[in-house]
Amino acid sequence: MEQYRSYIAAKSSNCAKVTGAVLGQDRLDLSNDWHENAAPVLRRKSFNWTQMAFGILKQRQGFGRQSNKGNGNGNNTNNQQKGTGSQNPSPTTFTPPLNPITNTSSLPPVSGPDTAYGIAESHHESEPTKPFFRERYATLGVKGNFMPLAAQPKHVDLGEWLAHQAVEQYRLLEALLQCIQEVDTKTGNPICNHKTCPTMTAGRSHTYTWLNNEKIPIKVPANQYITLVQRWIVGKIHDPKSFPTESPSGNGPTYASGGLNTPGSNTPIAMGPTNLNTPLSTLAGHDWVGKAAGFPETFFGDLRTIVRQMFRLYAHLYHSHWENPFWHIGAYRDLNSCFVHYVTVAKLFGLLSDKDMEPMQPLVDIWIANGSIPPDAAGGACAVVPSQ
Repeated sequence: MEQYRSYIAAKSSNCAKVTGAVLGQDRLDLSNDWHENAAPVLRRKSFNWTQMAFGILKQRQGFGRQSNKGNGNGNNTNNQQKGTGSQNPSPTTFTPPLNPITNTSSLPPVSGPDTAYGIAESHHESEPTKPFFRERYATLGVKGNFMPLAAQPKHVDLGEWLAHQAVEQYRLLEALLQCIQEVDTKTGNPICNHKTCPTMTAGRSHTYTWLNNEKIPIKVPANQYITLVQRWIVGKIHDPKSFPTESPSGNGPTYASGGLNTPGSNTPIAMGPTNLNTPLSTLAGHDWVGKAAGFPETFFGDLRTIVRQMFRLYAHLYHSHWENPFWHIGAYRDLNSCFVHYVTVAKLFGLLSDKDMEPMQPLVDIWIANGSIPPDAAGGACAVVPSQ
C-alpha cells in the first residue's frame, strides 16, 4: 500500500508540475490573483501563448499514444508497465491495463458510446454523517486553490482546453482507482469487488445503473461499472474523430457565402441585412464548442458525459472506499486534492448539474465556504452554453 500512497501523491501533484513546466514557471503558486479576463496571472514577464497551446496539444497526444495516426487503439506497449507491486511506475507513463469484462447472464454484452449514459437513482435514505463530510477531514495536500489550473488561458481554444482538462482529470482519477483495483495476493480479490460492492452506489441514497445494448437500465457490481466507464472514456479520448490531436487541416477560411474552394465561390452570395449586434458565430454559420480547433459537433456532449461519469466514480470512492484504503494509507488528502481540482473545473465551465453533485454536495459546500473552490468557479463564471 505504501507504493500506491506515494503513487497517488505523485499523481495529485503531476498536473500542477506539468502545467508549471508548460508555463515556464520554476514554482507554481496557486493563488487567488486574477486579471480582468479571469485568466490566471502568470508570474513571468513574457510568455509565448502559441507555445502553450502547442504544449497542451502535445500533452493530449502523449496520453497513452504518440498521436492519432496508426491503428488508433491507443496502446503504447513500449511505455506501459504492469502493476505487479514490484515496480514503481512513473506517474507520467504508467497506463494500467483495465480489468476484463466477463459477459454473464446478469451482465449482457455492452459496447458503444450510448451505453455510457448510466442512470442515477435517488432514494433519499438517511444515513449517519460520513467522516469526509466533516471539516477536519476536508483538508487538502496543497495551499490555495486550483483556479489557475482550471481557467482557460487567453489564447487557447475553448475546445482544446476542455479536452486537455478531460485528459488530465482522467489521469488523476485513474491513479486513485488503482488503489481499489489492485488484486490482493492473499484474497485474490481487489478492494472493490462484486462482494464488497454488489451495486454501483454513492451511499444509501444514490444508485447508478448501466444501459445495456437494449437501452434497459441494469444494476452491475461497482467494479464492473467502473471498468465499463474507464473503457468508454479511454475509447473516446483515443478516438481521433472525437478528440483530435492533429491540427485542423483547412484549405482556407470559410465565409457565410462559402469557402474559397466552394464551387461557385468566385461569385459571392449576397447576404441579408445584418446589424452590429449580430454575433460573429451567426455570421460564420452554425457554430459549436471546439469547432475552430477541429473538434466534432458532438464533442461537448461527449465531454459532459465523461465529466458526469468521472463524478460518479469519485462519489463511489468516497462513500464506499474513503476509509479503506484512503484513510488507512493516509491518502485522503490526496483524494481531496484531486477531487477539488476536478470540481473546480466542472463547476467553472458548468459541466455538472446540481442534481449530479448531490452525493458529494456537503463536501463541496465546505470547500466553497473556505475558498478551496473560489467564487468564480462556484458560480460557474465560464459556464458553457452550447449554441443552438
